Amino acid sequence: MSTHTKHNTHRQSVRNAYARVAQAGAEGGCCGPDSGCCGVSDDATVNTLISTRLGYSAEELAQVPSGADMGLGCGNPKAIAALRPGEVVVDLGSGGGFDCFLAAREVGPGGRVIGVDMTPDMLSKARGNADRGGFDNVEFRLGEIEQLPVADSTADVIISNCVINLSSEKPQVFREAFRVLKPGGRLAISDVVATVELPDEMRTDEGLVAGCVGNASLVAELESTIAEAGFTDVRIAPKDKSREFIRDWAPGRGVEDYVVSATIEAVKPGR
Repeated sequence: MSTHTKHNTHRQSVRNAYARVAQAGAEGGCCGPDSGCCGVSDDATVNTLISTRLGYSAEELAQVPSGADMGLGCGNPKAIAALRPGEVVVDLGSGGGFDCFLAAREVGPGGRVIGVDMTPDMLSKARGNADRGGFDNVEFRLGEIEQLPVADSTADVIISNCVINLSSEKPQVFREAFRVLKPGGRLAISDVVATVELPDEMRTDEGLVAGCVGNASLVAELESTIAEAGFTDVRIAPKDKSREFIRDWAPGRGVEDYVVSATIEAVKPGR
């Protein structure tokens, strides 16, 4: 199998998993109904508990349309984004639009938020949520994070929540992020990183890959990848406490011994 075919097969597997997440509601996502990154619930109480564990405040959760908080993610990228009124934000892997809506309130009517997702079912859910919430400064585009449907030098900030780890072409993801950022633009990402090399049985497990574990990169590898894309001031801060909720993503598999959530920040030089 060619490298191109492998990437496409991997991408389709992830797309199928998250289409099921978008469609599943109370029936659960790719790993379980209460599992955070790799699961979903339509129970608002469950999702509130999950999201507060990830670093969202009750005030933030009250600002988004019902159904936007699907209990997905591994952190709160807005907490490190330092968004300002009038800025343009691009969200890689926007899902149901949760982080987009929070960002939209920060950038205000003079700003703009573009959510990109490769799963049509997620896009439909996000657009419906935007309509219900009256978010005129948010749009959602169908596309892949390796080939963003966004023009050069568009964004002041790129955010993402537990999505880049899913890609088998991370160098291309960061090259694309660099392209669409304005000079001086910044990355503000929450994602999963590997603290030790994952065993092959985890790397090849489709459920763990779609569940934000099996394709995680080592911290040093990710730092190098981001720097090679052109970014400076690369800062990756693993969160050991995240092992507590990561354990729930695949109970009994010991995944918390291999991966943690981390904040990832970097700057495109030039301003």
